[in-house]
Amino acid sequence: MKILFLSHLDMNLYLFRLPIMQALVQEGHEVIALVPKGAYFDYFKEYKIKAISYHIQRASLNPLTEIKTIREIALKFKEIQPDIIHTFTIKPNIYGSLAAKIANISCVINSVTGLGSFYIEYSLKTFFLRLLIEVLNKIAFKIAKNVVFQNNDDLELYVNKKLLPSQKAILIKGSGVDIDYFSLQQVSQECQQEYKRQLGIPQDNIVVLMVARAIVHKGVKEYYAMAQNIKHKIHNVSFLYVGDTDKGNITAITHEFLQNKNVQWLGSRKDVREIIAIADIFVLPSYREGIPRTLLEAASMSKAIVTTNTIGCKEVVVHDYNGFLVPTQDINKLQEYTEKLIKNPSLCTEMGENGRKKVINEFSTKIIVAKHLELYNNIKALSI
Repeated sequence: MKILFLSHLDMNLYLFRLPIMQALVQEGHEVIALVPKGAYFDYFKEYKIKAISYHIQRASLNPLTEIKTIREIALKFKEIQPDIIHTFTIKPNIYGSLAAKIANISCVINSVTGLGSFYIEYSLKTFFLRLLIEVLNKIAFKIAKNVVFQNNDDLELYVNKKLLPSQKAILIKGSGVDIDYFSLQQVSQECQQEYKRQLGIPQDNIVVLMVARAIVHKGVKEYYAMAQNIKHKIHNVSFLYVGDTDKGNITAITHEFLQNKNVQWLGSRKDVREIIAIADIFVLPSYREGIPRTLLEAASMSKAIVTTNTIGCKEVVVHDYNGFLVPTQDINKLQEYTEKLIKNPSLCTEMGENGRKKVINEFSTKIIVAKHLELYNNIKALSI
């Protein structure tokens, strides 16, 4: 089969869908990444994946620009003639489905990887944008053979809103995590000590870490506020933040805010595994998620977690088992449970071990890849 993956970011496919694409290549299928050319574009060829570029403006709402993008995608589809098209996130789902209809390609799968800022913000502007997105999604989902959701809350919301029939909706929990790569055993004590030294962190300090895009809805401001409060009380704690601003998002946080004496901002990093390894506690105060990859990586690295009792996050963390769940935007509770872990290293260890077990049993890449391969085989068999 010839299977095409469509996204609005090459990073999205490379970081989150590569194991699925690799598994398809190993089975003898031809795999194509149709993505705008970015920093990860040339990496695909190392895995025998053909990368083809197209143009899209993530933040654009100009109808003429969007029609031009759909037309370009449709022309690429006609040229490539894939057997299956798998699209990811809002714009690619909509544009990919419409383009497939134009190109007369019937096997389309949409993936809803989270509902994003439009389902968190409740201004008049986001109300109308949310309404528009739902109308366009309903059209896209009518074209698609199946729609994959990462959590049951998003699936039920869209089915209850009658945006798609329940028989089209499929639940696959996230993009998975490589439990062999994201293992504490892969980062030696010597390496951890060297990382702390390079970052200027005292070897006996407790390290608290957050990894996320720098947008309001990830809870970055709550994390920074909590860090300030705790640093005033406990001095042997270092707070790290990994992530960069997302200028295409309506709630992007500025570099000026991130440069703060209470939190060491490390920007965007490719050595996330090593940074997680030196952490004792992982924090993600997000307002809403699909299935947060960073939580899966932290749990796989045997880290105790403090996150929010919200859609997506509560799929990964069981309260008082592998971490703590707190209400969204509640700095006091976030601080309370983070302090509890800071003061109880043995509890961090116990919860970290529990988190590792949960990831192995539910979220490993092998499990998620197998579910995707089954989906592709089923959809192709039904189309014959």
